[in-house]
Amino acid sequence: MRESLNKSSKTKALDWMKKTSILSQALPFMQRYAGKNITIKFGGSAMGEDKLYSSFAKDIVLLKQVGINPLVVHGGGPKIKKMLDKLKVKSSFVDGLRVTDKETMNIVEMVLSGSINKDIVMQINKEGGNAIGLSGKDALLARTKKFKRDRKSIKFDKNLDLGFVGMPEKINYNFLNWCLESDLVPVISPIGFDKKFETYNINADTMAGSIASSISSERLILLTDVKGVLDNKGKLLTEISAAEAKKLIKNGTISEGMIPKVETCLEAVKSGVKAAVILDGRLPHSILLEIFTEHGVGTLITN
Repeated sequence: MRESLNKSSKTKALDWMKKTSILSQALPFMQRYAGKNITIKFGGSAMGEDKLYSSFAKDIVLLKQVGINPLVVHGGGPKIKKMLDKLKVKSSFVDGLRVTDKETMNIVEMVLSGSINKDIVMQINKEGGNAIGLSGKDALLARTKKFKRDRKSIKFDKNLDLGFVGMPEKINYNFLNWCLESDLVPVISPIGFDKKFETYNINADTMAGSIASSISSERLILLTDVKGVLDNKGKLLTEISAAEAKKLIKNGTISEGMIPKVETCLEAVKSGVKAAVILDGRLPHSILLEIFTEHGVGTLITN
């Protein structure tokens, strides 16, 4: 016969009941997303802090465990800079894009597809997942075209060549769907190839948006270092339409580095993704809070 609960046991029981209640509330959301694809761009501070790194990996494993298909695209700018500095290779940016010559491209690929990609894969696998590391060159995953700068949107210098900076042109979605159906979690570095099989560096947000569209993701989630899209008073906008987002860009409310992220989301929802989310990756388990709660914790962008 069980003994009566002492004070400590009663506290534990209340804690268990609270956790059970949370799981129960999450059930409708698990059912809503069951069997659906979710593309997640992993980057920013979450990649540099052990606790956030671990919580991210746990989130990915849990999503897969409950029948959701997560796919991860990662960045790695700070680690690339560290390696370039170590090797004394000069690097510069134009409108947020790294000018990438052949030497720089080799280092970028080494860092992204090598150490960073395998670190993420092993972290997910350590938490009980079944992750596989890929770049856009594997299985001809991301055919790429050279990035061309737009005279209208940025300061234009016709003599400046960004080098091996690309834009995804065609994604091998059949291969990605095979991975997801095989219970694998693809972890993809933003490296692509062109028709001459030259290697190109791709912005991670852009890569994530293209992949999300190609596999008809239910959600595209961009993990960032801010809460989401803020209004002109600094308050988080929890949900905005594509039309509203364009107005906010036009009137300057959405500015600087947030513009390309929002534009990636707009292109994704235009191309078949049900909704895109800009999310604070500094918040532990932010992915679960976004997907398994009624209001989420970031900015949801829809058509």
